[in-house]
Amino acid sequence: MGDQEQSFYVQGMSCANCAKTFENNVKEISTVKNADVNFGASKITVEGAASIEDLEKAGSFENLKITQEYEDTPQKSFWDYVKENGNVVGSLIFLALGIALFFQIGEEHPVTIGSFIASIVIGGHRLFIAGFQNLVKLRFDMKTLMTIAVIGAALIGEWIEGAAVVILFAISEALESYSMDKARNSIKSLMGIAPKTANIMRDGQQQEVSVDNIQVNDIVIVKPGEKIPVDGVVSKGESSINQASITGESVPVYKGLDDEVFAGTLNEEGYLEVRTTKLVKDSTLSKIIHLVEEAQNEKAPAQQFVDRFAAYYTPLIMLIALGVATVPPLFFGARFETWLYQGLAVLVVGCPCALVVSTPVAIVTAIGSAARNGVLVKGGAYLESLGHIDAIAFDKTGTITKGEPVVQHYQNLSNKSDDELFSIASSLERQSQHPLARAVIHYAEQFNLQHYEVERFQAQTGKGITGLINGTDYQIGSPGMFQELSAAVQIEVENLQEQGHTVILIAGNNTVIGIIAIADAVRDMPKQMIKDIHALGMKHSILLTGDNDKTARSISEQVGIKEFLANLLPKDKQTQIKQLSQKYGKVAMVGDGVNDAPALATADVGIAMGSAGTDTALETADIALMGDDLSKLPFTVRLSRRTLNIIKQNIGFALGLKVVALLLVIPGWLTLWIAILADMGATLLVTLNALRLIKNKETN
Repeated sequence: MGDQEQSFYVQGMSCANCAKTFENNVKEISTVKNADVNFGASKITVEGAASIEDLEKAGSFENLKITQEYEDTPQKSFWDYVKENGNVVGSLIFLALGIALFFQIGEEHPVTIGSFIASIVIGGHRLFIAGFQNLVKLRFDMKTLMTIAVIGAALIGEWIEGAAVVILFAISEALESYSMDKARNSIKSLMGIAPKTANIMRDGQQQEVSVDNIQVNDIVIVKPGEKIPVDGVVSKGESSINQASITGESVPVYKGLDDEVFAGTLNEEGYLEVRTTKLVKDSTLSKIIHLVEEAQNEKAPAQQFVDRFAAYYTPLIMLIALGVATVPPLFFGARFETWLYQGLAVLVVGCPCALVVSTPVAIVTAIGSAARNGVLVKGGAYLESLGHIDAIAFDKTGTITKGEPVVQHYQNLSNKSDDELFSIASSLERQSQHPLARAVIHYAEQFNLQHYEVERFQAQTGKGITGLINGTDYQIGSPGMFQELSAAVQIEVENLQEQGHTVILIAGNNTVIGIIAIADAVRDMPKQMIKDIHALGMKHSILLTGDNDKTARSISEQVGIKEFLANLLPKDKQTQIKQLSQKYGKVAMVGDGVNDAPALATADVGIAMGSAGTDTALETADIALMGDDLSKLPFTVRLSRRTLNIIKQNIGFALGLKVVALLLVIPGWLTLWIAILADMGATLLVTLNALRLIKNKETN
């Protein structure tokens, strides 16, 4: 295989420390040059040659199962996780038996002690194997701490508490595994969206094939109620397509001939034939899945802090525990057994389970929640950064506006009907390729207006068009095309231009008979979106555009944007983003992901919209709004802030509870029972707190 990269899915990876141990074990395989475990996505990427057997051997300490392809396994209950973690049920039975014997024949009886030893061995044999391996390699993680604590409890005769530590730690591990799998379900739900097989037409016959065998230009048959298996364009039929899985849109979208459709979307009512444009591995859905998986491996600053802190925290706890166990007996004449017990309790309460799980569960859950709502966040760092944004800049064309000039207003100054006026205007403009001409033609087509034959057609570059229709000379073009304008027409032109419109005049025999105002149409959502953004406390909103000041001011006022910067080239937008950062602090940039790429890359957070099927947006943006829907922006800001709050709550609570429990050492009140219950309670609470993000909906 050489040094090529291979990706494998991992089942059974219960904790971040276990993932790190697995990664280190894989790196020790002689044929592997490097390995990278993505704990959030439960995936490993290996550089070099490694078989599934090699990888499973490296993961044998936790009975990891490795597969080349994603396997859609049934969802497990919490007790399934408990049973998978150290034969907890058997351990519980022997612990219960030991407690019963404790009251019947005493704690010193060999049968009682034997029951507790059986409970410890059955429930903790995997824990001890991993703990001893870590001790040999001087790796100090949770399993190392627990192994030392249980052995110490056994040495001083605290059998019942040693067994309880094993069982409660196993339940804590099961809880972490359960919570991570709940968080990972967001990816699993994406992976299960697209069908595995499809009906295609080959050699004039319909046949069912695996989606992996579908080639570009194959014709795929999609019946009503079926999911579309590939990215492609409609070659026959029409239907309403539910695109919520890709774009987050709640309302089905009409699709007809030559319209683009995406793998994983639902054909609701009509028969379709779809010509494949991308292989399955290159589909928009596949890219989203890949990017979400990678995003879950991109650590947020808060998670990086926790990782760095944990690297020093665990050795520090071991030193504190050693000090608690030795200083009072050696220097103050205290009983050695009493303070050794206290030292063991410090080891248990100092276990960083809750701290380690506090951030990744929140990040993974939030990214999955965003993906289900049509927002692709490419890493925890960007999710966190968005919560700290002080200013947000918007590209105008294609973002705030539709990017298509349309007729906004007109004034008929003749005795002709409005239909007659636009029939003349559109007949003249049909000879032109100018974007403004297309706006007039499109307006006329909406009302199925008739066309006139144009004679003596002539185009005046930069000004307009002249032509003869039914014996009358007509002119259509910019105001500069006409020598003299009446005062009333001049005032109306200036008023419309002040409002940001481009003005076209129509004249017959040199007399102005109509005024048409054209402008890039503002999208339906920006006004409410800007209102929501400001309501969230975003202090500064800025419009960036290559248009003139009048147009920029008009658009800004229409949608409620506070500032505008006009007459900008694409490179100027990048410069302005830098200047806005210096002026306001952290800045987000929202654009269409094509010509805005430099500005998107320069901003603290680059947000591309309308990116379903647009490779450029997926590549250049930190966050992509998949449904061309700006209403997702306030939702994403709220999600970011909520995630940040939950992470802060989790870290604060996890550390605070440790401090409180450790303070109990001073009067000698800390017991192994309190220690393990405090640790497991903290893990449970931070996990449940993080999983609240699963319920986060776009309407929140």
